[in-house]
Amino acid sequence: MADTSYQFIIADDHPLFRGALRQTLEMQYPGAQIVEAGALEDVTRQLDGEGDIDLVLLDLTMPGMRGFSGLMYLRAQFPSVPVVIVSANEEAGAIRRSIEFGASGFIPKSRGIEVIREAIAAVMLGNIWTPADVDVTTPDEGADVVRRLATLTPQQVRVLMMLSEGLLNKQIAYELSVSEATVKAHVSAILQKLGVESRTQAVIAASKIEAGQWQITENDNG
Repeated sequence: MADTSYQFIIADDHPLFRGALRQTLEMQYPGAQIVEAGALEDVTRQLDGEGDIDLVLLDLTMPGMRGFSGLMYLRAQFPSVPVVIVSANEEAGAIRRSIEFGASGFIPKSRGIEVIREAIAAVMLGNIWTPADVDVTTPDEGADVVRRLATLTPQQVRVLMMLSEGLLNKQIAYELSVSEATVKAHVSAILQKLGVESRTQAVIAASKIEAGQWQITENDNG
């Protein structure tokens, strides 16, 4: 399986775990180029600057992620780059949600080296990999919200993330180096896509996705 042309990004804020994954990849794909990242901004910088990245191995809880928002952003901004979640969270809902948001696989950190190798090999062949003993096919009431969130553009995802942090339109405009009018247009588009009437409802929708509560109710108008 040696191939010096492969390029991987290992994104995790724990250096020891990054090192373990690096060793696994080096044994599986000798000569491959491997870049490590400890935060979401490091991942985006690498994807902007590097050539063709073959795979990103992404932790859900490292700095900048905010639940599934980081995965949403990467899939929207870099749709051709496969992303595999490698997480300590082994709940079926988290695995299902990751796949729905566009991940090519989900590897629980508790699984052994052989399982990790199997998963990576499957994804590199173009398949979707999830643990065989976890049911990720059962639909739930949050599927509609997930589908709506998945339609956001990369910039709209960034705006929603900043709304969730409590930033005002003028602050978002400054951070993104755009006009307030542009931010207002993005907010309007976000509300329309999510099927809500206020920015507060949009933030609640995003926060519930992170918390694992999927329905938007009429009481969320506050």
